[in-house]
Amino acid sequence: DKVYEQRQASSSLISGIIRTKLTNHKRKYTPKDIIDDVKSDLGVDVSYMLAWRAKEKAMNFLRGEPADSYKKLPGYLYTMDKTYPVDGSHLKPYYTWTFVSASTLDGAGYILPLTYGVIDSENDAAWTWFFEQFKIAYGVRENMCIVSDRNESIIKSVSRVYPDLPHCACIWHLWNNVYKKFKKSHAKLSEIYFSMAKTYTQTEFDSLMEKVEKVDIRVKEYLELAGYEKWVRLYAPVNRGWTMTSNIESINATLVSARELPIYDFLEEVRKMFGRWNCSNRKEATHTYKTLGKKYQEMLELNETMCTRMTVVPSTEYLHTVNDGGRNYTSKFLMPEEYCSSYYKPSTIVMTYDVPVYPLPDKNDWNIPEHVAEEVVLPPKWKRPPGRPKKKRDKNLSELLLPKNQHSCSICGQGGHNKRTCRNAPRNK
Repeated sequence: DKVYEQRQASSSLISGIIRTKLTNHKRKYTPKDIIDDVKSDLGVDVSYMLAWRAKEKAMNFLRGEPADSYKKLPGYLYTMDKTYPVDGSHLKPYYTWTFVSASTLDGAGYILPLTYGVIDSENDAAWTWFFEQFKIAYGVRENMCIVSDRNESIIKSVSRVYPDLPHCACIWHLWNNVYKKFKKSHAKLSEIYFSMAKTYTQTEFDSLMEKVEKVDIRVKEYLELAGYEKWVRLYAPVNRGWTMTSNIESINATLVSARELPIYDFLEEVRKMFGRWNCSNRKEATHTYKTLGKKYQEMLELNETMCTRMTVVPSTEYLHTVNDGGRNYTSKFLMPEEYCSSYYKPSTIVMTYDVPVYPLPDKNDWNIPEHVAEEVVLPPKWKRPPGRPKKKRDKNLSELLLPKNQHSCSICGQGGHNKRTCRNAPRNK
């Protein structure tokens, strides 16, 4: 190869050497690593800037120019439409755009992506477009609600596209708002707040709200103003089940490395990832022979173990009084599975993933109509900002102050104590 006949360690020569190390976008290969490798392999010292330019040239050779990626979109989207007839995490590629998605939880507790897309930025027009496309695909369904953060553009867009649909708040994002406004009270309020959001009974909710009022009455007023129906499971106009957060951070975490890719490669990476999730979750549900999906079966078994500490007094053959720490409950003797919705059963989960995410045909086999191939998609207007590009989002104050290491007991698995002082039953291994 002529590139290796050069007597100087130029960026072009180095880029030819390091290409094989950049084929996997998940691998972290920095200019500092390039400097070390060139020194080790060639015995030559190169500057950081030279190493950086070599990496840029190698990436452009492997992935093409970022602007050229937009030219592939018409054909790619046309093929996607033919293959799948049923039609914000901030990204950091050469041109900036925002990845948006809508997801729910399946009956096993796994994230089930419904739709995803790319917008120029989080504004009213972009979010309205996204929800319009979502409505075309899914329409309006029974007991449907939308859970999101308190982004103004999302609130406006949902009210336009789904005027009669309940719009609930993500309890994690709402807590961050409380945290910012009432910093002095956060330590005492955290556990109370999340328990209050997930409570099922009015008595328990009122008791917890009294504790909030004693800590800081301003927090009570703020939560009332937010609307109990927005964040409390007890007051929700629909059955929220376990969907109390927006789940977006879980999807964001899996796409950290893919954010560096050009838009065409990024969209293809997302499609493949969701396809893997679909296949894995369907396979697990098919091989589940218990009453419920894995996560909720474990919760049911844990509750059955905890109930052995309760005192049960029979009244009749089918009616019992249960004492739990000084509180009495009256219950009928039934199998616990009968209280579980069919939504959580493996047969329903298999139906959820009945339609697989089919692979796209080879690019050489794409049959793109001429009018689609002639479409021109230009990259967004963009000027590179100064400084090193961010690869991680700015964390909230509450996240920064969380303890880095969460210690738990090695016997029971719970926090707050260690094995020397543990009085709980050992966990199942």
